This record gives sequence, structure tokens and C-alpha cells, in this order.
Amino acid sequence: MVKISSEREQFSLRLQQLLRDAHHSPDSPTELAREFNIRYPGTPITVHAARKWLIGEAIPTQDKMRTLADWLMVPIDWLRFGADASRKEVPNPAANASSVDLKLIADMQLLDEPHRQIVREVVRILIRTTRGKAAG
Repeated sequence: MVKISSEREQFSLRLQQLLRDAHHSPDSPTELAREFNIRYPGTPITVHAARKWLIGEAIPTQDKMRTLADWLMVPIDWLRFGADASRKEVPNPAANASSVDLKLIADMQLLDEPHRQIVREVVRILIRTTRGKAAG
């Protein structure tokens, strides 16, 4: 039987690797919390909670695990349990994107990194604004 702390540590290592693969910092709980909260429909997590995930002090609840798995495009069982579960790629959301959406992505890739960051931040603001209106 695997010790709980080892399970947490292994989850942390998988999460860090997935963040690297997705071109996010595996060392920034602030970035993880921000990116997670954009996608999570429930109560936002704190930077402290994200830090605990990254350093292996805690494992997210099932609903939060689902959001992480969807965002990072891996099966939830692999994210939670690792090698005991198969790490198959989930379908690529871009596969169903319209040509206009794909063109936007291609155009974004032509920008330098500071300008891409601005575009990402504008999208985050629009998502938060839209969620705020839907909740109100």
C-alpha cells in the first residue's frame, strides 16, 4: 500500500510535469490558481491551496481534479493515481474548433510573448465578466 504522503508527492510531480508540458510554470502557485480559477465554475481556490498541490501537501477534491484533468487534457484517473492508470491523451478541443477560431490561434502565435500575454489577460477578463453576469 502506498503511503498518503507519497501519493500526494506523486500527484504533485504529475501536476508539475503537466504544467511544464502546457507551458505554464510548475513553480508558481499564483499562476496555477489564476489559470485554474478561470476554468473552475465553483468557489475559486486560493494561492495557498495551489501551493499545497504543487508541493505535495494536498490533493484536490474530485471536482477540482476533474477541472485540472480537463484543462491539462489527461484522464482524471491518471492525474490522480498515475502509472496505475493509463495516460491516454483525451480528445483535442481544437479538433472541433471553427476555422475562425483556428485562424485566431494562428494569428496569436505570430505575436511576441508580451502581446500574447495581453491577449490571454483580455480573454480572462472577458470570461470573468461573462461568469459574473451569468451568476447575477
